Amino acid sequence: MGEWLENISGEIADFVWGLPLIILLVGTGLYLTIRLMFFSFRMLPYALKITFKKQDKESKGDISHFQALSTSLAATVGTGNVVGVATAVVAGGPGAVFWMWITALVGMATKYAEAILGVKYRQENAKGEMSGGPMYYIEKGLGQKWLAVLFALFAVFAAIFGIGNMIQANAAADVANDVFNIPLWLTGLVFAILVGLVIIGGVKSIGRVTSIVVPVMIVFYLIAGFVIIFINFSEVPAAFGLIFTDAFTGQAVAGGAIGTVIQMGVARGLFSNEAGLGTGGIAAAAAKTDIPARQALISMTQVFIDTIIVCTVTGLALTMANLYATGTEGAALTAQSFDALLPAGGDIVVAVTLLFFIFSTIVGWAYFGEKCFTYLVGDNLTTLYRVIFVLAIIPGATLSLDTVWNLGDIFNGLMAIPNLVGLLLLSGVVVKETKRFNELRVYERQEG
Repeated sequence: MGEWLENISGEIADFVWGLPLIILLVGTGLYLTIRLMFFSFRMLPYALKITFKKQDKESKGDISHFQALSTSLAATVGTGNVVGVATAVVAGGPGAVFWMWITALVGMATKYAEAILGVKYRQENAKGEMSGGPMYYIEKGLGQKWLAVLFALFAVFAAIFGIGNMIQANAAADVANDVFNIPLWLTGLVFAILVGLVIIGGVKSIGRVTSIVVPVMIVFYLIAGFVIIFINFSEVPAAFGLIFTDAFTGQAVAGGAIGTVIQMGVARGLFSNEAGLGTGGIAAAAAKTDIPARQALISMTQVFIDTIIVCTVTGLALTMANLYATGTEGAALTAQSFDALLPAGGDIVVAVTLLFFIFSTIVGWAYFGEKCFTYLVGDNLTTLYRVIFVLAIIPGATLSLDTVWNLGDIFNGLMAIPNLVGLLLLSGVVVKETKRFNELRVYERQEG
């Protein structure tokens, strides 16, 4: 049964992630980047600056700019940065890292558009909480309820059975077992209990936890990565060189399958930063902000931090260690690569940071899935969703690596399609809101 599920899910994942979806994903980001006149590149320094700025307390929303960014980062900085990069390099060679970069560079505009529409079309529920995201801007902006329902349905499955839960639990159990010899089921049980304690408090509880955990875990991981780069600096140019050359030759892949290099890079790039999935719009909608574009810029920085910085550190370590053809995969490969490049304790560094990454990712995705679930069935069954979500963590910890990643790829791709269609058709609204923001900035500078 397990082998059958692995094979059939792999075939479906390959079909979903065929050339049409890759063109749609990268093409949407490129189209938005050009239509916004490279606004995402030009405004990145400003976006990083205002991320930590206090906003007007009277602005509508549930959490701060930084907490919204932390929730988004919590859901993205995780297995995609450690395990996702490893699976991409194993299947596609080091060149896959280059295509992750490309996905991220155009993905900044995609994430910006998701967030700007998420805030613009958000609505307040009976509890006074903000709800937004693709299901709302597709329904309210395009008037296509059926497409919005499809997105929400796929997102709920992705949250429970894919990227948001079972993949995370599987990676946590794998690394805990490999490094600390902890039984798979026990890791799943512990995570289920801890996640349940956090998500019961809703978005404000999630925002508080992620705003503390996320910055600490990213800095800790990056310090270890920068130490690796420093002590192995002579090998860094060759590693970058291999990433660039392999991206267009596929020589590090059996048979030189350049299509596999691109497919894995784009798929894992999306898994890492989620630009195109629509989750950025769900997180941004909860933020206290006075104008959609301001929060959208802050949300956009998540893609840069997640893929351009964190994934690059992982990719360089994997390339320099050169263990990706040994048969080791997933979290174990990244842990062994760090251990081979650091004087001591590299596997422990990866294990500890990954466990924190995974915990925050599950918590963040619990919120995304809940918003999509309540969109479909209303607010009265929130507890039921949370129970199902928590219980799914335990079997996720014990399934095979390939099966859970295949399921994650399938639901990721199915989520992306309606969202990307919505972004393309509502791109005029994004441009209009961006112009309004630019006019406001000119006014603020004159008043200041």
